[in-house]
Formats: sequence, structure tokens, C-alpha cells
Amino acid sequence: MSMAIGQRQHGSVIIVTLWTITLMTILVTVIASQNRLSADTAWVHKQELTVWASQQSAINQAEMEVMMARMPLPVAEQQKMNDVSAQSLNKARRNPLYRYNGQLLGLAYPQAQDLAVRIYDHAGKINLREISRPRLRALIEKKLGGAKADSDQIDHMMDAWNDWLDLNDGESPKGAEKKYYLSLPVPYTPRNGALETVEELLSIKGFAEVFGDVDLDAAFTVYGEDELVNLNVATVEAMQLLPGLDAPLIEKIVAWRKDNEFQGNGDVAQLVPPEKMADLRSWINSRKTTNYYTIMVYAQAGDKDAEQGKDDNNKQNIDKTDQSNTHKQAAQTAYAETVSLSSPTERPFVLKINPYQKLPLLPASLAAADEARP
Repeated sequence: MSMAIGQRQHGSVIIVTLWTITLMTILVTVIASQNRLSADTAWVHKQELTVWASQQSAINQAEMEVMMARMPLPVAEQQKMNDVSAQSLNKARRNPLYRYNGQLLGLAYPQAQDLAVRIYDHAGKINLREISRPRLRALIEKKLGGAKADSDQIDHMMDAWNDWLDLNDGESPKGAEKKYYLSLPVPYTPRNGALETVEELLSIKGFAEVFGDVDLDAAFTVYGEDELVNLNVATVEAMQLLPGLDAPLIEKIVAWRKDNEFQGNGDVAQLVPPEKMADLRSWINSRKTTNYYTIMVYAQAGDKDAEQGKDDNNKQNIDKTDQSNTHKQAAQTAYAETVSLSSPTERPFVLKINPYQKLPLLPASLAAADEARP
């Protein structure tokens, strides 16, 4: 009897021991998993901080690049320009500010090898704060199909534009004012003043249906004091909207400005046929620049060296250009900073930051899109 009781007690001890071992194993596994998760989290945070620090460094270097481009040339560089041959004179005198047309840049202060830097001068965008009504109407008409555009739809959009910008709540015959916007599922009030952001364009009645597929940040700006566009730095998105330009002409313009400089309408007319030049002429100013820039930094997919263009002095610092139709760009977004430069000796003033801004189109992307069309 006592032997049976002892065996049962012994069995109970074994069961308790096994349960204890099981619980301890589970506890150790949970602790190990938590430690592994903490280590993984710390590693991810470290990687994110490293990327952020590299991006900020590249942004600062790009700011310096813009400041240096605005500085007067050193005496030694001016002497070099005076000594160049006649054949090299035009190339030597090319405006360095026209590098800021979205091409990949090699900066004076070398950035991290795995980061790409692009700078866009807002002279290459359509200014929504300065645009006149006739020009806006021309943009809408082209977007709606040119001669096939519905004039009544354009009239409604133009009146809505006028109501959004005017300082009162009086509604135009075909426009929209406070009463209309407050009746929407998500109500809001009209600006009754000049646009503050390019995204605001889609808030105006009828404009989202027409411009909803446009990369607004790439095509438009609200900075600067001129409504004309400089083709030397124009974005593909802006040129797509300009009357007189189509995809083949845009490709020609970008290819031409890679090694040349538009100094006036005569240069543009070499590429654009007369009938289309008549529509384009009043939109362009080939000497215009601004003090407003968007700097874009993003991680590369290993194809940075697909095409390289040497700088004017054949130095180590080179601009990596990607204008060839064979270049493929994997990145879709970039860390973007829009700045205003008041002086070449003062750091630019930051106007806007977008950590995930969509990259503007490249000419190669446009060509690929055209080839895919039926």
C-alpha cells in the first residue's frame, strides 16, 4: 500500500517537474523572442537614422551647391574663361544655374554614393499665382483635347477659378462660391485669395476632374513673380501642359538642352515647327531663373552610372545625367525640400518639406509611356 502511494507521489513529482520545465522553456522562448524583437527594432531604428542623416547631409550639400552657383566666379576661373578657344567659348559661358533642371548631380561636396540628388529651379514650372486668365484657359483647353474641348466646361472652370481668387462671396454666372463648397460631403470654404499651395488647385470646382492626373508639384509652383517658363530648366510635366508642345518635341527639347542652352526664342524655333511655335512663343522666357528650388534626395537602385556627362572643366566632380532612353529609374519618391535663396552668403530659407514627394517624370519615362500607348 505504502509502495503504491510512493509511486503515485513519484509520478506527481515527475509531472510537476515536466510542467515546470515546459513553463520555463516557454518563458525563456518568450524572453528570447522579445530580446530578438528589441534587437531588430534597434537595428531598424539605427538604419532609419543613418538614412535620415545621409539625406540631411545631401540636402545641406545641395543647398551649398545652389549658393555657390549664385556666387561670382573667382578671379582664376574668370581668367580661364578669357583663355578658352572660340570653339569652347559658348560651352564655357553656359549658365551653371541651368544644371538645376532635374538631372542627376554630382555635387562639389560629394554626397553618399548610394544617394541621388536632383535640383529643380521653379523657373521651369507654371506659376499658379501669376498666371493670367487667358493662359489658364489655354492650359485647360489643351488638357481637354484642344479644338475638341467643351467650351461650356471651360467657362464653368474659369468662373470657378475667378470665384476662388476674388475677395468676396459673390458667385459668377457659372462659378462656385461658399454655398457650393459648404454643401459638399466634406465641406470647406473657398480661399477668396491667391492660391497658397499647388494642391489647392484640385479644391476648385471642376479642376480635380481635369488636373487630377497631373503631378502638381512637378508641373506647377506658387513661388516667384513671373508666369513664363524657361525651357532650359522646365519639367516634363510643365512642358506637357504648354500649348504647342507634344511628347516628341519635349524629347527633342530635353536632348538639345543637354549640350546646349536656349538663349532666346530663335533657339527654340530650331526644334519647334512654326505653327506650334506660334502657340508656345508667349509662354517661354529662356533667360528666366528664380531664387526658388526644390531639392530631391533618394536612394538609388544601383543605376547611377548608366550615363555620365563630364563637367566643363573635366574635373572629378561630374553630373550624372539620365536623359537617355535606356536609363531606368526604380525610385518613385524622394525626400524633397523647397527653399528660397535670398543671398549666396546665407543659407536658404526652407518653405516646404515632403519626405515622400513623387519624383518628376524623366524624358525616358515619357518615351516608354508613349511606346506603351495603343
